[in-house]
Amino acid sequence: MIRKIEINNYISEKGDNWNFILSYQLFGKPLGNSPVVLVNHSLTGNSNLTGQKGWWKSLVGKNKIIDLEKYTILIFNIPGNGYENELIQNYKDLVLRDIAKVFLIAIEKMSIKSLFAMIGGSIGGCLIWEMNALNPTICKNLIPIACDWKSNDWVKANTMVQNLILLNSKNPVYDARIHAMISYRTQKSFKIKFNRSKDLNSKSTQVESWLNHHGKKLNQGFSVQSYKLMNHLLSNVDITDGSEKKFKSLISRVEGNIYIISIKSDLLFTHSENRDTYNRILKFKKNVYLRTLISDHGHDSFLIEFDKMTNLLSDIFKYKDHN
Repeated sequence: MIRKIEINNYISEKGDNWNFILSYQLFGKPLGNSPVVLVNHSLTGNSNLTGQKGWWKSLVGKNKIIDLEKYTILIFNIPGNGYENELIQNYKDLVLRDIAKVFLIAIEKMSIKSLFAMIGGSIGGCLIWEMNALNPTICKNLIPIACDWKSNDWVKANTMVQNLILLNSKNPVYDARIHAMISYRTQKSFKIKFNRSKDLNSKSTQVESWLNHHGKKLNQGFSVQSYKLMNHLLSNVDITDGSEKKFKSLISRVEGNIYIISIKSDLLFTHSENRDTYNRILKFKKNVYLRTLISDHGHDSFLIEFDKMTNLLSDIFKYKDHN
């Protein structure tokens, strides 16, 4: 069930006044009775997390690693993502830190004092870095997946190309999605999946049919305005606001355990980049951990390799003492 909460008179990083109607969903145990897990969705995702059509139903559900019988699961829709909320025309006036602040305001309004865990992949993981830089005591277990605390040059280059497609294409969502799918996977992943084979139902190759399918699918339920917004937010991740000397002071204040989930084959947020972040934090914080998902499927592996993800998360979510 979609729920909504109003956030009025929010002053953005740019200094503008905003009113948001933030939509969200709750799953599992009633709020107030169990440990709360916040899940952040990825770029084209939404709050439809679990259940028959849930995008992470293999990890979140009854008897799954994030068990609905043990936890209250909270997931917000990023404002402007087009799922049960209005589109945002002046999206360039926001950065991801604004979204992080709005989420934290909503959590406070919901009288949630502490989160057992925050988990999310890609831009959803970037939000975890931003939220905890702002409120370093809010969460016991931070689990950013396939992301980092800043947008690297490769991510900025890809979001620039995506933006040009969205601005100039005659079929922007379809074309941008096809381009994005290439960066979300790897050459080896394509070889394993397609191996230059033909599609028996058309004159195309299987890889062309697969890309066409994903382009059409997103085009049916995702607006170009939402795509522009999310792409813009991904290009502007930086908890230090351009001053890297702030990194240590920001992260050293974070009380919770930090579990960095890196994907060995990720082309967007690379394993070496995640390893560098881990080693940097390890110099001043003991409870930081680097866990590596070994997969040939690239950035999207956290949406594919559910058994491996379960293994990487099992000790965190099977921990019995949540007090």
